[in-house]
Amino acid sequence: MSGRLVTNSSKSDSAPEMDVPAVAYVRMSTDHQKYSTENQLDIIRNYATARGLQILRVFEDSGRSGLRLDGREALQNLMAEVQSSRADFKAILVYDVSRWGRFQDADEGAYHEHVCSRAGIRVHYCGEQFENDGSIGSNLLKTVKRVMAGEYSRELSVKVFAGQCRLVELGYRQGGAAGYGLRRMLIDEHGNPKGELSRGEQKSLQTDRVILVPGPDEEQRLVQRMYEIFVTEGRPEREIAEILNAEEHRTDLGRLWTRATVHQVLTNEKYIGNNVFAKVSFKLKQRRVVNPRDMWIRAEGAYPSIVDRALFVRAREIVDARSRHFTDEELLAALRSILERQGMLSALIIDEQEGLPSSSAYRSRFGSLLRAYRLVGYQPDRDYRYIEINRALRDAYPKTVAEIISGIVRHGGTTVRNKDTDLVLVNDEFTISIVLARCQITAAGALRWHIRFDVGLVPDITIAVRMDEANGAPRDYYLLPSIDMTVGRLKLAEQNGLSLDAYRCETLDFFYSLASRARISEVA
Repeated sequence: MSGRLVTNSSKSDSAPEMDVPAVAYVRMSTDHQKYSTENQLDIIRNYATARGLQILRVFEDSGRSGLRLDGREALQNLMAEVQSSRADFKAILVYDVSRWGRFQDADEGAYHEHVCSRAGIRVHYCGEQFENDGSIGSNLLKTVKRVMAGEYSRELSVKVFAGQCRLVELGYRQGGAAGYGLRRMLIDEHGNPKGELSRGEQKSLQTDRVILVPGPDEEQRLVQRMYEIFVTEGRPEREIAEILNAEEHRTDLGRLWTRATVHQVLTNEKYIGNNVFAKVSFKLKQRRVVNPRDMWIRAEGAYPSIVDRALFVRAREIVDARSRHFTDEELLAALRSILERQGMLSALIIDEQEGLPSSSAYRSRFGSLLRAYRLVGYQPDRDYRYIEINRALRDAYPKTVAEIISGIVRHGGTTVRNKDTDLVLVNDEFTISIVLARCQITAAGALRWHIRFDVGLVPDITIAVRMDEANGAPRDYYLLPSIDMTVGRLKLAEQNGLSLDAYRCETLDFFYSLASRARISEVA
């Protein structure tokens, strides 16, 4: 799932003395078995032996796409060593050009190799039919290979998208939570129900499919009531959220209702039985695009509807009329007017304005509220960047949990996730809690992380994911057993001494080994 570094400790006493120190880099996404990291290392080791290279370490990115450098922790660590001027190796051994990367810009792969070359470190492509020796023929072949590697990803993306669209048109769900009032149902290849999937659970057979079905009657009635209040009584989403919270109703995540969560219910076509896909595109991990409604992939009537179609259409008309298409300048002019009247700006102030889009519309149009503020010359008294970071971490949390659960299952373990507490029961033996620790920079430039433990739930192990300096990807992991954690909060620095750093892991491979099952072939 993430990058890991393996130290080479299998050097034979009878092996000949190697001359040139080297490291190996291997990567596997979900391509083919021939690209497994073990097969790559076999070729790399044979190459090293034949050329007098000594492999000091192995940098491994398992389950990582080669489209971008982001998320490839092992390659990032490798490049950091190269650029540190303290690298103890003179060669990098890679299986082939595609393992180095399937960058959509062929020059990006060339740039990273150039950085190595500038540091006096040569990249060897051990499985290619050419020597990477700087000759004209080598450079030509390498350029062609880089373009081919990127083109392979483009072609695969087209095929995968076409396959997803076909499944959507057949009524099958393509990922994502069911939402309030709905549930995910697992069916077999013949359409027979196999059982309801809880939050965090995934199908295990490739031939199985997932569809949406109506949830409990109480939730269905509450969804219908939201539409009635919105359309018939003319109440805005914020007031509807206040009504639901006063009556102690909670969302499907067990949280208080907000304007945004009510708005999502009032605008999502799944409540009239439509299976919708491709609202947002992020093809080849290049650029996130919000697609217009007429570009969505849609299968109408794929599921039983909860809300009457006419009522849904009326609700959409109200939202569309309220959110008429303002130009960027009109939105900014309205923001300046609010600033003049109120003397300050905030999401709450914007949301309370009649006849204007919500604060989420400003975020969508300008990328963030802070950028919209800057465009009208407003500087908040406080530094609110942490709000955007926290929002990004909240968005990243479900994916992180799903990746960890997937890693456990892939290593032979079983998981059950409690949708109320978010605790994960592993192998019916121990519970884990997963927390994302935001990286903060002190005034002196030091890095700090604050971890809050679930003292009420007391999980057996807390997996603390320390984010990197940009809070964009995991930096490392701390496996903290509750038996050793006697405080409610923990503050971590970059270096914390053996008492804490003994729990630190570069990757979760060690944890997955704890969760894996050993097969016993014979009983005495």
